[in-house]
Amino acid sequence: MRLGLATPVVIQIPGVASSWEAQAGAEDLGRIAAAADTLGFAYLTCSEHVAVPDDAAASRGTTYWDPVATLSFLAACTSAIRLVPSVVVLGYHHPLEIAKRYGTLDRLSGGRLTLGVGVGSLREEFDLLDCAWEDRGARADDAMKALRASLSTERPSYAGTYYRFDSMVVQPCALQQRVPIWVGGHTRRSLRRAVDLGDGWMPFGLSGEQLAQHLAGVDLPDGFAVVLSTAPLDPIGAGQQTLDRLARLADLGATDVTCALAARSPAHFCDQLSALAELADLPARERR
Repeated sequence: MRLGLATPVVIQIPGVASSWEAQAGAEDLGRIAAAADTLGFAYLTCSEHVAVPDDAAASRGTTYWDPVATLSFLAACTSAIRLVPSVVVLGYHHPLEIAKRYGTLDRLSGGRLTLGVGVGSLREEFDLLDCAWEDRGARADDAMKALRASLSTERPSYAGTYYRFDSMVVQPCALQQRVPIWVGGHTRRSLRRAVDLGDGWMPFGLSGEQLAQHLAGVDLPDGFAVVLSTAPLDPIGAGQQTLDRLARLADLGATDVTCALAARSPAHFCDQLSALAELADLPARERR
């Protein structure tokens, strides 16, 4: 089971984010990313929201760093850890826009992109961006097919229900011949979308029982990623509890776990990272 990191600072959910994150900056973020890279963590995440309505702020928070800019910065701070936008809202972008922006990120990072995508759930944000809401699921399916046809080629061609393009050049394209695509969501349809069109599923907001029921209803392909997440862990102060939580996620079928960490400061966060890496026996990397 691989361990990734819910990157602090770049998304601040009330009740989850630590108080120090509100004042943290690029230097703190780069230091944490470099530590996670060296310690052997598998990936870093960053979410996408353009604007959050006031009435959603209490539950979602309002701090969302732009994923392309943020992950590009983190790519420059690291050498091996993968970079996961979690998630790009498909309905906000033309597939070729995603292919260009994240294909460039893949090339800048030496082929370290795992593209996290989702349908989206904020009606107000869709309306603000003048994006289609009612058929967003069907559009997302078509967008994923279009992405498969365009991420790793400079001359993409696709003819679908919502997206059609040909005789266009998108340069640079992704370095990887097949960029892994993980699908976020909490419905059976999101899991089916991930199995049929992607390489992994990132569920959220589900109980262990609901998760088990969803997974029992499908045959997962070989190598398919089930990416689960944790509440803030305290590996220094509660090591056994941390291990128990990770074991529970493994029992539920996790191949990858996005770990959040409780911390009092950037330095303490790095200490927590080191403690978690030791508990999980992660293989440390040499910096290149």
